[in-house]
Amino acid sequence: MYKDLIYAFSRRQDGNMSLAYGNTKDSLTSRKVFLAKLGIDYRDIVCAKQIHASRIACVQVADKGRGAMSQDAAIESTDALVTDQKNIPLSIFTADCLCVFLYAPKRKVIGLVHAGWRGTKDSISAKAARLMRERFRVEPEGLYAVFGPLIRQCCYEVGKDCAGALPGEFLVGRDKRYYLDLSGANRRQLLDSGIAEDHIFDSGICTSCSNNEFFSFRKEKDASGRMISVIMMK
Repeated sequence: MYKDLIYAFSRRQDGNMSLAYGNTKDSLTSRKVFLAKLGIDYRDIVCAKQIHASRIACVQVADKGRGAMSQDAAIESTDALVTDQKNIPLSIFTADCLCVFLYAPKRKVIGLVHAGWRGTKDSISAKAARLMRERFRVEPEGLYAVFGPLIRQCCYEVGKDCAGALPGEFLVGRDKRYYLDLSGANRRQLLDSGIAEDHIFDSGICTSCSNNEFFSFRKEKDASGRMISVIMMK
């Protein structure tokens, strides 16, 4: 969409991108190969220790490469990253949770959000949009969002703790079970933040239905690897 923007997500065939989950033996090699195709040095990516909360970090030049070679070096207890710096690739790792790519082309600001149900309960997507406005003067009408693959409502069964924590409009009951529309809940947060509906794009991919192409923690449990989502301004 924009010549100065790189954003992408990996697939199962690209390998496990996590240094903490699944079989990590070849993870650095997988990162190197996948990111090289995008023109990104795998040693430059900024990673976070994701904890399913709603803390957002503003990434600076000094953060370049944090977590790229070691999970221990990643930004602590963080589930979203934003920056106005060029040539600093932000990354998020998922295996069912939603990754939201954010871009404000006029202000030259990017963001990347990891949204599970707990982060969604705490409005992490809306908080990221608000932080971009407060820190970088990004107006909602100038912000674009893209949703990566995630587990969809067709497959995302949740317990009572989750069902009681999120608006009922995003839950559907089947056979005395609850199923969550995670993408719909995050879309609503962004719309309520003032982002135009035609500025939100959804991959439409369900990681559980397409488990042959994407990692799914629900399907694979502790054996599941992670996809990487990455965004960078040139």
